[in-house]
Amino acid sequence: MTYESAGDIVSELADIAGSIRSSVERALQGKPEVVRLAVITLLSEGHLLVEDVPGVGKTTLARALAASVEGRWQRVQFTPDLLPADVTGITVYHQQSGRFEFRPGPVFANIVLADEINRASPKTQSALLEVMEEKHVTVDGREYPVPRPFTVVATQNPVEMDGTFRLPEAQLDRFMMRVSVGYPDPRTESDMLKYEANGPTVASIRPVIGLDVVQQMITQIAKVHVADEIRDYIVAVTGATRQLPEVRIGASPRAGLALLRASRTAAAIDGRGYVTADDIKDLAPAVLAHRLILTPQAELAGVTDHDLVDRVISGLPTPTSQAAGQGNRRW
Repeated sequence: MTYESAGDIVSELADIAGSIRSSVERALQGKPEVVRLAVITLLSEGHLLVEDVPGVGKTTLARALAASVEGRWQRVQFTPDLLPADVTGITVYHQQSGRFEFRPGPVFANIVLADEINRASPKTQSALLEVMEEKHVTVDGREYPVPRPFTVVATQNPVEMDGTFRLPEAQLDRFMMRVSVGYPDPRTESDMLKYEANGPTVASIRPVIGLDVVQQMITQIAKVHVADEIRDYIVAVTGATRQLPEVRIGASPRAGLALLRASRTAAAIDGRGYVTADDIKDLAPAVLAHRLILTPQAELAGVTDHDLVDRVISGLPTPTSQAAGQGNRRW
């Protein structure tokens, strides 16, 4: 990836991101916004929580994303008897060499599908905490880095279903976004019956870019300009969630950082070298809602976390920054 100007950079980033989205949408039809958020998460080196009922394409989304960027992917089926070592890996004694050797677990991949993560015990769920934040696992006192880029795509059944555990607050806070795939519209579902009857489309997806290009994109996206007014707006949004009477725990500083990184990526794939307040408004529900822990009274009253984020956004003044519009000059 070589460029002569800032305009070349944003144009190339937008084109490549569009290619990834088109590739993933071949497998997950009729859900362009879900695919867009998944691509933003990947290019931000974040993690994605997909909450929905079985059979709507959660696994397909993760597989298609990995296949489109030539990434290595692994699937971990979370069950009540799954142990932390089954996720991270284990040290075993090798008789021939007379040494202990580390055998990596399935977490050592570019995209890790943690399927039905809330069916495992909290102890096993916590095995992902370190690697999701620090990009390495520690086994027997030694650190082992995972491949980069690294993204966890976790699926979660609704917590009302039998045999599920609520994800702890620390785990939820490590997911950059939460999305819900939802059922397809009748026409899309009819097309699925027509074209997928003899096998899943995701199996035929070929990479549109290599991992080296993904890494270069991540580096360039980090240069997207964010005006001071936009940073202050993010702080105001996250701070306002902590003042809501319906909330026991509001958005953390990590949530603000996630919103900043996701907004930079959204701006880049839209062909801009700067973040606007509209980027923050657009991504705030997906980035912040799942981090809000409501009071029991609010839950009984039917209040949702999305409702609260919408209330915060609508109740704050929108910044207008001339500096933001000049951000592409700072690449």
